Amino acid sequence: MELVTVIRAPCETVFDLSRDVGVHAASMSASGERAIAGVTAGQMRLGDRVTWRARHFGLSWDLTSEITTYARPHLFIDEQVAGPFAHWHHAHHFDTTRNHHTTMRDVIDFAAPFGRLGRLADWVVLTRYMTRLIRIRNEHLTAVAERVGGG
Repeated sequence: MELVTVIRAPCETVFDLSRDVGVHAASMSASGERAIAGVTAGQMRLGDRVTWRARHFGLSWDLTSEITTYARPHLFIDEQVAGPFAHWHHAHHFDTTRNHHTTMRDVIDFAAPFGRLGRLADWVVLTRYMTRLIRIRNEHLTAVAERVGGG
């Protein structure tokens, strides 16, 4: 899954807000997502872990992710180290446009557990659901970045 978002704010601003635990939690308020362990406030850095708790599909889920790659202000990657997915790998790419805005590209590789049944769930439900969640997150991040970044 890949989503591209153009934000009228400097790359550094968008990069820093993208790894801010509070900004992320605010963007996912509809699911009650909150950090319950690890880094629970501020900006995450290489090697940092956070455990998120959220409600999706009527159930409470915990997911622990770690920042495994970090190259400010152009790239960071978070990967699930514990949680509901068979795997979760989210690469956050940031590039400056000609007019000094930011192109943010989310490349997410994930899979549900349970083999063939999980692949069916990915195809029928999860890809659409996750795309919607990332769009909601990006809309919130855009609003915050453009407000603080002078866009």
